[in-house]
Amino acid sequence: MADADAGGGGAVSRLAAVATYPAVLGLSFALYAALAAAGTPVAAASYLAVLAAAIAVTAHELRWPYRAQWKPDAREVGSDALFMGVVQIALPYALSLTLALALSEWLRASGLAPEGLWPHAWPVAAQAVLMLLAADFLRYWMHRAFHGFGWMWRYHAVHHSPHRLYWLNVGRFHPIEKGLQYLVDALPFVCVGVSPEVLAAYFVFYAANGFFQHSNCDVRLGPLNYLISGPELHRWHHSEFPSESDTNFGNNLIVWDLLFGTRFLPDGRAVGRLGLTNRAYPTGFLAQMRTPFVRGLEKG
Repeated sequence: MADADAGGGGAVSRLAAVATYPAVLGLSFALYAALAAAGTPVAAASYLAVLAAAIAVTAHELRWPYRAQWKPDAREVGSDALFMGVVQIALPYALSLTLALALSEWLRASGLAPEGLWPHAWPVAAQAVLMLLAADFLRYWMHRAFHGFGWMWRYHAVHHSPHRLYWLNVGRFHPIEKGLQYLVDALPFVCVGVSPEVLAAYFVFYAANGFFQHSNCDVRLGPLNYLISGPELHRWHHSEFPSESDTNFGNNLIVWDLLFGTRFLPDGRAVGRLGLTNRAYPTGFLAQMRTPFVRGLEKG
């Protein structure tokens, strides 16, 4: 159910609510494919496609917000920009240049490199779908662990600390959690030799869908809510109440939640307060580097 503040009743807003998500995802992939075909390095092509998606999601948030009160202030934007730049972009890049390369080289040099585990002959799109399913399966169980074990929750509480959702705070993770995520949704695929083209295609979907998932966009995914972990589902995951937030663990897909009984999308009501029970939980970038080491802070 949409919030009372959402969208409005005009034909254009109703069309935008159902068309924006597939249009932006489709155009992002089209831009990536066109740039790659023109000779742009695949990493640069994927980042440019993701940047275009971020611009489109921002425009939708400004024109058709789901909830007017969720508009961030300058301080939030500043903190979330730091999280995005340092934790979401720089850290994985550094891990790729160090851990991933070193481990791959060691596996090859020692004769332990896995052979035949990945279907390299498949079309790129099919390989990307396989990676999406496999990575989401691993991330699903890691995400449940971050909710289920107290010492892990202290790190994950950083991600649940915002009191409102908008696209930029998708990157609000403690670097230790982000590093562990990298170990399950990137490193294994690098080690089995997944091609840069497949990794880039996966990244375009991962990022563009993630922007929508956390966004303050009034969008309706309809039947896609049984396949994609989008904003209508993910808002409930950020509810203040554990009975609602301990659901919808899927990173990009909701299929593993369906299979394991954790999908949650109630009819007839909108999500209430978001965030942690402790409303005094620190929100600044530097402060949240320390919060996991203060026992009980995440509980209030």
